[in-house]
Amino acid sequence: MESHGAVARGAGRPFSFEKLDVAPPRAGEVLVRIAGVGLCHTDLIFRDQFVPYPVPAVLGHEGAGTIEALGEGVDGLKVGDAVVLAFSSCGHCPRCEEQLPSYCQQFPALNYAGARLEDGSTAYSAGEEAVASHFFGQSSFARHAVVRTRNVVKVEKASAPLELLGTLACGFQTGAGAVLNAMDCPEGSAVVIFGGGPVGMAAVMAAALRGCAPIILVEPIAARREVALDLGATHVLDPSDPDLPAAIRAIVPAGVDFALDTSGQVSAVEAGIASLTSHGTLGMVGVPKTAETILPVNLTAAITYGHRIIGIMEGDSDPQRFIPELLAYHAAGQFPFDRLIETFPLERINEAVAAQARGDCIKAVLLP
Repeated sequence: MESHGAVARGAGRPFSFEKLDVAPPRAGEVLVRIAGVGLCHTDLIFRDQFVPYPVPAVLGHEGAGTIEALGEGVDGLKVGDAVVLAFSSCGHCPRCEEQLPSYCQQFPALNYAGARLEDGSTAYSAGEEAVASHFFGQSSFARHAVVRTRNVVKVEKASAPLELLGTLACGFQTGAGAVLNAMDCPEGSAVVIFGGGPVGMAAVMAAALRGCAPIILVEPIAARREVALDLGATHVLDPSDPDLPAAIRAIVPAGVDFALDTSGQVSAVEAGIASLTSHGTLGMVGVPKTAETILPVNLTAAITYGHRIIGIMEGDSDPQRFIPELLAYHAAGQFPFDRLIETFPLERINEAVAAQARGDCIKAVLLP
């Protein structure tokens, strides 16, 4: 069938909006008419080849829409179902069996190969040219996506429009899951969050609904600091402060129980470690710009004070459980993620990228 999508054609090059031919879903796949797809920093990391990915490619991994066709052997789903599209996992390795699918032992192959693993075929083509697909099992920067069924989270009802719900599949899920799942911050615990983008703001909202206090956001853009205060942060700081750990300890003299870095910057991670109380935890979700980024750690201090440093992928979340949980929080007024969203037509994806980079909007959603 004929469709259209935003195609990545090389590092540093803007997306091009192109006509695509979409293959029908195969066994274990569904065809989804995309209602909206979130723009995530991870899409740009792959577009610009900080992490290699075959091009040309359709990226996008925060899709939501309606099922239009089913491949062979698909159970539990039907044409017309409203769905959110999350990341891909195998479902049977030890990590998947522990309900930790973001650490699936086949995660790189299932999410980053750019094709079906069975035969190397793609779901998209442009004329005679194959276009890489199945990014995070979906490739949803298009009007139609062919998706592995394990990616699909069926939405029975929601208090936000379907086109906005895909944002729960990665960025918002990551920030909220870091607080609620991976670090499991208890009521009354002191938290500092570095970065006020979508992931950081989700962490602020999650910390507020969990009853953490104080909740400190470190963010360079003044307007985002104001938004964070409205969402539940008790204090905000500018990272340009010459002694950021001291500024944090002025708020919490004993140090914070939990620090979360969403920026991927070594300086922020170092400030987080320096701000921890004894037996405090630093969680890291921010992806650095280079794979060779090294974090220097004072081993004596880490041992003496019992500091724990953990990497967190997708908020340690099982999308089948956690996305409905986030929707329930939204319905109760405790997770107003939709307030952070600005929508753009999919064909204006490059404008959305620029607006998000400038800080003009916190979370862009593309509408096919």
